[in-house]
Amino acid sequence: MTYAHQVLNELKEKYAHETFFLQAAQEVLESLQPLLDKNPHYERLRILERIVEPERMISFRVQWVDDKGQVQVNRGYRVQYNSAIGPYKGGLRFHPSVNPGVLKFLGFEQIFKNSLSGLAIGGGKGGSDFDPKGKSDMEVMRFCQAFMTELYRHVGATVDVPAGDIGVGGREIGYLFGQYKKLTQRYEGVLTGKNLLFGGSLVRTEATGYGAVYFAQAMLEARGESLEGKTCAVSGAGNVAIYCCEKLLQIGAKPVTVSDSRGMVHDAAGIKVDVLKQVKETERASLARYAELVPTARYTPTTEYPKGRNAVWDVPCYAAFPCATQNELALDDAKTLLANGCKCVAEGANMPSTLDAVHAFITAGIAYGPGKAANAGGVSTSQLEMAQNASMQSWTFDVVDSKLRQIMYNIHKIAAATATEFGQPGNLVLGANIAGFRKVASAMEAQGV
Repeated sequence: MTYAHQVLNELKEKYAHETFFLQAAQEVLESLQPLLDKNPHYERLRILERIVEPERMISFRVQWVDDKGQVQVNRGYRVQYNSAIGPYKGGLRFHPSVNPGVLKFLGFEQIFKNSLSGLAIGGGKGGSDFDPKGKSDMEVMRFCQAFMTELYRHVGATVDVPAGDIGVGGREIGYLFGQYKKLTQRYEGVLTGKNLLFGGSLVRTEATGYGAVYFAQAMLEARGESLEGKTCAVSGAGNVAIYCCEKLLQIGAKPVTVSDSRGMVHDAAGIKVDVLKQVKETERASLARYAELVPTARYTPTTEYPKGRNAVWDVPCYAAFPCATQNELALDDAKTLLANGCKCVAEGANMPSTLDAVHAFITAGIAYGPGKAANAGGVSTSQLEMAQNASMQSWTFDVVDSKLRQIMYNIHKIAAATATEFGQPGNLVLGANIAGFRKVASAMEAQGV
């Protein structure tokens, strides 16, 4: 039995119920085997056993009062996974699906994503099972204040720097930052994704969506191809999807789909980003509202989807951008995309494709960018925000956007070169995993046990 499979089997015995974490671990560990074969000292030092376990897992009660005066109780978490190359860095997710297993999968992915960025940041993740949907601004504020009242003692500008994720946008970051400042009496860059009025960075809002498109461009340019004039399918309707659509339109591509938990929109004329922003950022409404405002749009509720399928992937496209959530793209979806002529998949979400779907894309030889590479734009720009906070500077939009584009192209270059080094050119899953792991493992080795 190989070293990687030995560790993976041990994880399956210990964490059988943490399916998302086991999926993430399997994808990484199996792809590392060519590196492990060449470097037996990793096994001697037990690097895999050490890297799959978080350095610290923090769990706490969050008690707050709703608008009816009733006490509500949620769970809060922070997984501080690996600090070998820098302070813990990773988002906070507020969603009913949040539990320790989900956060472990996200934090584990974050280690390698942050390593690939080339920036000095370690891996972490956090959040709560609190659902901001349907809550008033005052309820969200009270929850965020209660959450930070517990979290503040575990984070800091050079310790752990959370950011946003699903359910945590600019509003939530603002409330969290305000409470941190009140509790510590320190004005520092402890959170990223802040408002421009108090230390935020231009492009941070757009970064993950823009970055996924930049990564897709890098993959296609290496093949002598382009997104210009091409039809693209995008899933999700949150921050990542909105700005993925915006950047696609800017470069001359045509995004034709978006989706949320209640349904999907197919607009053959091209998604109208200004309307999408109005519906999702201002009105916080369902995509059915988009269809009311745009005559060319067709809305399909999730109740009409084929069982277990996301209807977005049934729309013929040249490039697909999964920007919603984990495991939203299964094997049947991958087969449909490939049969319809899809040549490029760039993941804007974290682990949106199942292992079978990933294998199908790799086998087909299309340009496939895994999430830990293709969606690294968000955390990379968060680190650029940290740099601006540390130097008390504010860079222009063009400066940050240029740095973001360069980071995404560098990630592709590193992943592609590593895949070629290990005899699998074009396999960016293997390339990204080995490149990200190698840097962190070397730092762990140098710092001792």
